Amino acid sequence: MIIHADRVLFADHTVGPGEITVDEGQITQVRSVSNRSDGADHVEGLLAPGFVDTHVHGGGGGDFGTTDADDAVRAQEFHRAHGTTTMLASVVTDAVEAMVAQIGVLRGLRAEGRIAGIHLEGPFLSAARCGAHPPALLRAPDPATVEKLIMAGGDDLAMITIAPELPGALDAIARFSEAGVAVAVGHTSGNADDTLRALDAGASVATHLFNAMDPIHHRRPGPVPVLLNDPRVQVELIADGTHLAPEVLAMAISAAGVDRVALITDAMVATGLADGRYGLGTLDVAVTDGVARLITADGSVGSIAGSTLTMARAVEYVTSTVGVPLADAVRMATSTPATGHGLPAGELLVDRLADLVVLDDHGRLTKVMAAGRWLDAPASPTEGAPR
Repeated sequence: MIIHADRVLFADHTVGPGEITVDEGQITQVRSVSNRSDGADHVEGLLAPGFVDTHVHGGGGGDFGTTDADDAVRAQEFHRAHGTTTMLASVVTDAVEAMVAQIGVLRGLRAEGRIAGIHLEGPFLSAARCGAHPPALLRAPDPATVEKLIMAGGDDLAMITIAPELPGALDAIARFSEAGVAVAVGHTSGNADDTLRALDAGASVATHLFNAMDPIHHRRPGPVPVLLNDPRVQVELIADGTHLAPEVLAMAISAAGVDRVALITDAMVATGLADGRYGLGTLDVAVTDGVARLITADGSVGSIAGSTLTMARAVEYVTSTVGVPLADAVRMATSTPATGHGLPAGELLVDRLADLVVLDDHGRLTKVMAAGRWLDAPASPTEGAPR
């Protein structure tokens, strides 16, 4: 199969006419060419790598925090249909043994090539900035639990989020880093010094920057300026119009640059579904107008609980609302997260899986190819959208 497009996002980040040759699910040739080859299929729009989401909990009624493999597959297939062909499956805080069981299920998905790795968002988080994590199950990292999670995840454990101010956190960060697990700073009530010490210990990611951490104050800067300015850090941003204002997104992208900003969804089980009541880990969530919030003990709604965002919608929002050039928006959803996590994805290169997306001039997803196969047309552009 030869695919020709008037605009291709090449691995060197240039955009121009070109062709991709696909054989048995692999890219076998990428070339810059204006004239379509005989027999080549022409696609309208920007031909780009499939999206890479390094922080996603579920979607389409499926959940990655599960001991039911079919449940996790449902989430993976939903996001693949919306352009995310590579993902780290994220698990929220639960009892440690429950998390170990969930890791076991996800390791099976990675063995099947459905996910690229596992992200543990917990249990080593701050109770003061717990967000949609049950405070009673949060804990400071102790060596025994750290080793248990490392052993449970093996080579499939890709990332863990840790609040660096917790007792034992710096030793845990160093140990996870030594084991080849990326450590993200997040769900933290720590200050700028705590954050810098975490980076020096080996942390390299900011979990959904701005959210679940102290805001910037001109005399007490908190973690945000450190994470934005340090070149060692990949900065996650949730571009759904709810978690961050467009002006804040623009500021963060300008400060860190597209080579350090990774768009994520933080999507939960309700993504792509109607408003209603859902679960996130051990907690109950109400989704209203596409926004997920915790249901508190008295029945009222509380903190934002993940998102109902797809990566396709994130790219469209950053392009159409924030005003980022389409090619840069796509880079933040493909090559930047892939490079930051050492994943063989996110760029159109020979011998890579033929995971492709096609986007129109407004950043809207029109076609998805996974491992050399065109998928059915994606759902309505409004599905899973910020509302």
